[in-house]
Amino acid sequence: MSNLEKIKKELKNLSNPEQAKNSQKFFKTRKGEYGEKDVFLGVKVPIQRWIITKYKNFQLSEIKELLNSKIHEYRFIALLLLIDKYKKSNNREKKKFFDFYLRNTKNVNNWDLVDLSAPKIIGDYLLNKPRDILYKLVKSKNLWEKRIAIIATFIFIKNNDFKDILKISKILLNDKNDLIHKAIGWMLREVGKQNQEVEEKFLNKYHKRMPRIMLRYSIEKFNEEKRKAYLKK
Repeated sequence: MSNLEKIKKELKNLSNPEQAKNSQKFFKTRKGEYGEKDVFLGVKVPIQRWIITKYKNFQLSEIKELLNSKIHEYRFIALLLLIDKYKKSNNREKKKFFDFYLRNTKNVNNWDLVDLSAPKIIGDYLLNKPRDILYKLVKSKNLWEKRIAIIATFIFIKNNDFKDILKISKILLNDKNDLIHKAIGWMLREVGKQNQEVEEKFLNKYHKRMPRIMLRYSIEKFNEEKRKAYLKK
């Protein structure tokens, strides 16, 4: 039995129908919701992380098979495996995994999958490179590609590089989806952790145009007086 077959069998044995039901509600899988048709086995994330420590030497073709699955846990584990391969690779190999990720964004299709992987692969690879691809993703009609572009900037922010998240935030101020609003608010909040002056300069210019939830997320770490002041404005 291959590692791929073993991991699928183990996930099936560990499946929990009640947890699966809860996950399908939490990740909005009903018709018309953002996670429509996503299927859950009901295996919690810590267990998934533990499972992959037992298996080595997955090929990209096997990761692709998992990533192509309608089962959420398969896709999550595929991304864990891809991140592990990326971290252990040299610069030339990193490009291969970066390109693989971009070819398969259609399957990085829920917020937890994006948030897990975008900074660690897309963000990391682009840290010292041109970032044109982010602006292509921002203009995508695909919700998750937009979120990938936003969350990829997390690693830039941690390195005190704010220019891309500020540009992207400005571009997406009028986006209609609250998952985009929350992602931008989160990244702006991270900017504030590094440099509150930079965040406030952006907020002072754009807070009146920002969706309410984006603003709330971005000012979450401010003191109560400052939060109230921004919300009243």
